[in-house]
Amino acid sequence: MISSVSPYIGKYKKYTVIASILTTLGTIANVVPYFFLYQLIVPLVHHELPSFHFVIVRVAAIFVCLALYAVLYSRGLAFSHISAYNTLKNIRVSLKSKLENQPLGNIKEIGTGQIKRVFTDDIDQIEILLAHAIPEGIANLTVPLVVILAMFFVDWRLTLLTLATIPLGAFGMTMMMKAGTKLMGAYYESAKKMNNTIIEYVNGMEAIKVFNKDGDSFRRFGDAVRGYRDFTLTWYKVCWPWMAVYNSTLPCLALFTLPFGGLLVLSGTIDLSQLILVLCMSFAVGSAILRALSFGGKIPQLNYKIAELEKLMNGESIKSGTKNFEGKNYDVEFKDVKFSYRKGEVSPSLQPASQSSATLSPRGDTPKTPDAQVLHGINLRLKQGTTTALIGESGSGKSTLAKLLVHFYDLDSGSISIGGQNITDMSIESLNNQISYVAQEQFLFNTTLYENILIGRPDATREEVLDAAHRAQCDEFLSRFPKGIDTNAGDSGKQLSGGERQRISLARAILKNAPVIVLDEATAFMDPENEEKMNAAISEIVKDKMVIVIAHRLSSIKNADKICVLKKGNVIAEGTHEELVKNCEEYQKLWNASTAAANWRIA
Repeated sequence: MISSVSPYIGKYKKYTVIASILTTLGTIANVVPYFFLYQLIVPLVHHELPSFHFVIVRVAAIFVCLALYAVLYSRGLAFSHISAYNTLKNIRVSLKSKLENQPLGNIKEIGTGQIKRVFTDDIDQIEILLAHAIPEGIANLTVPLVVILAMFFVDWRLTLLTLATIPLGAFGMTMMMKAGTKLMGAYYESAKKMNNTIIEYVNGMEAIKVFNKDGDSFRRFGDAVRGYRDFTLTWYKVCWPWMAVYNSTLPCLALFTLPFGGLLVLSGTIDLSQLILVLCMSFAVGSAILRALSFGGKIPQLNYKIAELEKLMNGESIKSGTKNFEGKNYDVEFKDVKFSYRKGEVSPSLQPASQSSATLSPRGDTPKTPDAQVLHGINLRLKQGTTTALIGESGSGKSTLAKLLVHFYDLDSGSISIGGQNITDMSIESLNNQISYVAQEQFLFNTTLYENILIGRPDATREEVLDAAHRAQCDEFLSRFPKGIDTNAGDSGKQLSGGERQRISLARAILKNAPVIVLDEATAFMDPENEEKMNAAISEIVKDKMVIVIAHRLSSIKNADKICVLKKGNVIAEGTHEELVKNCEEYQKLWNASTAAANWRIA
């Protein structure tokens, strides 16, 4: 467990060492007063009256030791927390980087609620290990062990009587850990389900209200919450009796020492002063042992959480190289591209936008199911400086093809190249620099519109950002806001309409000025009044670029240099609008349907 976390401690390991030393010294300072107490009691047992100076010195020494304990222990914990929270920061940063390099399907398979829990609650729990269990465990185990060894020199029988309660407490703790571990998997699975259900319920609130599904959704919500409650109570009901056993026996090291030691004194076998010394020593170490062993009950939870964390950390990374872009040009080629969603996965075009917790199966080594294959050997060559439209019915593989180009997923087989260079040979950063991807649903961060556009090229000047917004036809709606482009977008861009969010995303793409442009339903939210402005914005992006357009509204792509018709994961025809209208039955059907939809009116 510690070995799993130690790589992230880094330079802060010295703080953990300092913390362990200080807490050990503090524990020693907390034990020493009992020896001074023994020195005060022994003269009274022998009917001697200690001098005033003798008493004052011992009492003062006790207060000094208690003050030292408070200072040393608190300083030790301060150092351990510096180490712990910097380690947690390193773990979160590393986890973020590793999640970014995993296929999008893996991320969706985990679920938003689960990822949130791991990033916040689970990683926070590791603080117990780093800030408390390690330094306090070392201090509160080593010092009592030394004291117990010293007790054997006083009297071995009294020492064994003192230690007799430890097996009872250890048995209770072992049984608690054994019983709790059996239920832990189901308990955390119920927590994961509850977290994902809550996120889904909140994200789908609009659909719930519109379709009057409050009862159904709340029932699922309630079932998930009750399931978590029931698992939690079951877990604690099993663990509580054993918790009571070890909490009541471990601190009471004098449970057998006092009565049986008294008998030994009465029989003349040992001196009363020996019994008093052993009792003082047992009182000195009892609380320390309990504090050290109290972390034992948390170890199974920490083991489980760290195992879950490692599972995320060690998830299969998307295939990528380390090379910069070395392509001869910006031609894009799909060569015998085959791709399958594993059983349980959902095609991007079929997945509800609000269902962020959709259950997917990890790609990994999961066996392929033939009926889940989305693309069946796609071969396309798209020339630099041209616009290619991908069209087809929903589920035909258009959006999947676009997402494979931006490397959201790995291929089953085949290759995708830009300028002759395989995209898997490039670093993720280099590939991203070559492509601007404008999807149907564009996420805006809860910051200013200016900063949302600046994401396109973080080193851009303010003038360049304003020019990109102007060219993306944003001026009209920005003028409505008192703060203009410095207006906050709100959560997920709620301050803007769908079409306005789309134009902000286009401004990002204009600012990025990448040589390859992918427009995935970029005009999906456009009403006829604003479609002309959106098309003008798009024309600013696509100048002299290699452009891929995905659209259901075929009137917007009829002037494309090439139109590729997809059906059930295959390219069944390529050509211009005029060629396809004459020669492709599927295109004729799609064109007629699109034209009819455009002319549709309520009677």
